[in-house]
Order: sequence, then C-alpha cells, then structure tokens
Amino acid sequence: MSENVFRFKQFTVHQDKCAMKVGTDAVLLGSWVNAREAKKILDIGTGTGIIAMMLAQKSSAEIDAIDIDLNACIQAEENVSESAWAERIRIHNVSFQEFSTSSTDKYDLIVSNPPYFSDAPKPLTIERIQARHTDLLPFNELVEGIKKIIAPFGKFCVVLPSREGKNFMDIALRNGLFSNKILRVKTVHDKEKRILLELSQQMKPISEEEITIQNDEHSFSKEYADLTREFYLTERQLR
Repeated sequence: MSENVFRFKQFTVHQDKCAMKVGTDAVLLGSWVNAREAKKILDIGTGTGIIAMMLAQKSSAEIDAIDIDLNACIQAEENVSESAWAERIRIHNVSFQEFSTSSTDKYDLIVSNPPYFSDAPKPLTIERIQARHTDLLPFNELVEGIKKIIAPFGKFCVVLPSREGKNFMDIALRNGLFSNKILRVKTVHDKEKRILLELSQQMKPISEEEITIQNDEHSFSKEYADLTREFYLTERQLR
C-alpha cells in the first residue's frame, strides 16, 4: 500500500496533498468519540477528512469539516466524494475564528485534532506550521470559538499531548467548559503520550480511563485493537 493511501474498512484516505498524514491521534479520537446521538457535528482542522468520515460511519449526523489549508480541503473533498457519506459531509476552507464568528449553527458534537506546539522548533513549510503549531489557533481562541457554537448540551472532544492537555483543561475551565471524560493514552506502561478529553458546559463527575497502545513486545495492545476495530481493515495495520 502506498504511503499516500490509507485504507480503512469503509473508506479510503488519500493524503498526498496534506502536510499531516494519517496518524494514531486521529484514529484514537475518531474511535473514542461517541457520536451515535449526534445530529450536527463540526470537525475543526479536518486535514484529510479522516475524523469526519469516521464519525459519519458511526452516526447519521450532518457534518461540517473545516481547515485553513486549501490543499487539505481539496484532499478532504476528494476523500469525502469517494466515501459513502458525501451528501452528509461539507468541507469549508476557512479559519476556525472566522467560522465560529459567522456561523449561525449550534453543534451538539465538536471534535478537533488541533495544532498544539507553542514553543517547539518549527517545521520548514507553512502547511506544517499551520497543522502543528498554535500560532494561527491558540488554545484560548479555540475555546472562545467553541463557546459560541456549541449547543447547550453539546460536547467538545479533543486529543492533545499530555502536557498541552493539562494546559487546555485549565483554559477551558476558566471559560466555562468542564472536563467530563478523560482517556489517558500510554505508548508503553510507564509513559503517558496523549490525553483525550470530552468537555461540555455541564459540570459532572469526571470519568477517567486509561489505554496502552503498545504491549511489552511493542506490538499494538488488545485494548487499542478493540477500540479501533470498526475502522482498521486488517490486523496487519495494527502491527
């Protein structure tokens, strides 16, 4: 299989035009989010469109997917048009700040695999800077925008590195978004890599879970395989 093509059970992702390729973060988030009851979904920073298509597979929702990068939107349009959900997913080439200010819709599910580096060395291309660094979408502006367009009982789900995730939780809390569910993700048993958060405007007891991606043999664990089984085409993709 070409590195520019990634096949899932019900859809194919072409990624030759995108700065950021299919990765574990997107697969984790799309697999973990509960979208069954969602009627209107927003995917922020859609890239190839992978998470939008994963959530379309899991729901009957209408989905808006936005990205500031034109090439990413062209790629997402191509991928979505070849999927079974082309009539339910709309791609928008727009910044989240502009979209959240101009949109009159309210979303009962918002998801994002956002840029998160703030002080790390920057990559060479503007596309990768947009995809990986918070320069164009700082966490405070992300939270402020979500507050404008989230439905009263809607939820926002995000995947972040652990350190940035703690910072994001603090910013969200100060703006009235409360963490309701947390999934802590480890690559091996003693090293936390990522944190997945479900937030809402309702203060609830926090439900926390933990998953290890790799086992002691550095193969993907059974719990990761079980979480992602709806999507991966073969067990070989999990090795």
